Amino acid sequence: LQPVPVGAIGELYIGGAGVGRGYLNNPAMTNKVFINNPFQTADEKAQGYNNRIYKTGDLVRYLADGNIEYVGRNDFQVKIRGFRIGLGEIESRLNNFPAIKQSIVLALDNNAGNKYLAAYYVADKAFDNNEILNYLQQFLPDYMLPATFVHMQSFPININGKVDRRALPAPSF
Repeated sequence: LQPVPVGAIGELYIGGAGVGRGYLNNPAMTNKVFINNPFQTADEKAQGYNNRIYKTGDLVRYLADGNIEYVGRNDFQVKIRGFRIGLGEIESRLNNFPAIKQSIVLALDNNAGNKYLAAYYVADKAFDNNEILNYLQQFLPDYMLPATFVHMQSFPININGKVDRRALPAPSF
């Protein structure tokens, strides 16, 4: 809820006439994501207009030309070894790797019950894991580097047309 400078990543909030009133029969979720608009003007308050904004959960950044670039989701944050990790940030970096069309990063548990990061990517060919790691090390700290990479031709899709994260294959080491 604080404006950020050009290029900085922040959460997208949407307000105005096109914003819905809430979730049908789900007041708890409505109260969580449809919040009072701290940017409402005095005139808008007097008219009862633009009093709520929608917390999208999308991470975006302003570009120098005034456009907004989608970076990822903020609800895919995990905590591993005491570090809070935004999986969307890793996915965004992977998507910038030449020839990777799409990526998903998951926090999985190994046999000993410890969490690790697994990166799945769609590309025409499989890459050497070290090649991808060398690229990611330029942008991400060590604790955000995936332990394994899984090449796929395409991601499984659920009936809603979204990627079915639960249907992704278990990585092999």
